[in-house]
Amino acid sequence: MDWTHRLRLRNLKMLLSLAQTRNISHSAAMLNTTQPGLSKWLKDLEEDIGLPLFERHARGLRPTPYGEALIAHAQRIDAQLDRASGDMAALREGGGGRVVIGASGASASDTVPLAVLRLFERMPQARVKLVEGTTDRLLAQLAQGDLDIVVGRYAPEHHDPAVQSEALYLEPVHLVARPRHPLFTKAQVQWPDVQAYRWILWPKGTPIRNALDTALEAVGLSAPADAVESNSVTVNLTLINNSDLIGVASHRAALRFSHMNAMRIVPLRLSGFGSVAMYWRRETFLPAAVEAAMACLRQAVADHAPAPR
Repeated sequence: MDWTHRLRLRNLKMLLSLAQTRNISHSAAMLNTTQPGLSKWLKDLEEDIGLPLFERHARGLRPTPYGEALIAHAQRIDAQLDRASGDMAALREGGGGRVVIGASGASASDTVPLAVLRLFERMPQARVKLVEGTTDRLLAQLAQGDLDIVVGRYAPEHHDPAVQSEALYLEPVHLVARPRHPLFTKAQVQWPDVQAYRWILWPKGTPIRNALDTALEAVGLSAPADAVESNSVTVNLTLINNSDLIGVASHRAALRFSHMNAMRIVPLRLSGFGSVAMYWRRETFLPAAVEAAMACLRQAVADHAPAPR
């Protein structure tokens, strides 16, 4: 008999616990079982598969490449079961399905919330969970099954054959500051003017930082060394509103916050552009709420395309 036919849901929990604790004794206590019983189960599983899943060391266990591959599958199955439980709970309570969307800083302040509002118009009983983070971390959660959709910067370096992507829009980046910043009293802002202030920068390697670095390089400059580094939209917005710090924002986010009088765009043209994409797992069947959310994201982009400044 195929070894997969003998696996039970509890066995997946046992494998995931071992991957987390790296210790048979600790996992046995967490799972309310005995250490010899858990050790025998692992040994039998490895014999059934014909591959070692963990290396045994004096300080505990370490997953082998075979173990890491099986653990990744177990994590996806566990995440899907959690999703199934949430979906059933939503339907039992009269809801219309559940969708979990990951949003990077580039989309969390504009595209994603506008799409969620459209989704509520289309499916009033839909259950929505939003998770904000950097694109690389969100894509890892998507591949693991914790998220249904990710909207973030296009990041070909994080390509995963199990994940599909679709470009939503291309936009420039801007320098931004608080509405009453001294810069806006000048008849014309020059590069030395903004270099006189401390900046808030997204971490190196993030798409928006790459776009900024490209733009600065085009005018013979580089990012200031004494900048504050932050990947939080909330933190950046608070810092900008309460100081003379210069921030960086994508075009749509900058316009959205400008309309809210939370910041203004510094009138210096940057040549860097960033592409925002939608990501989802390659699956034969997508829940209705996920399909609807994807359609709403496309519609929100089309209906709220900002005029360039």
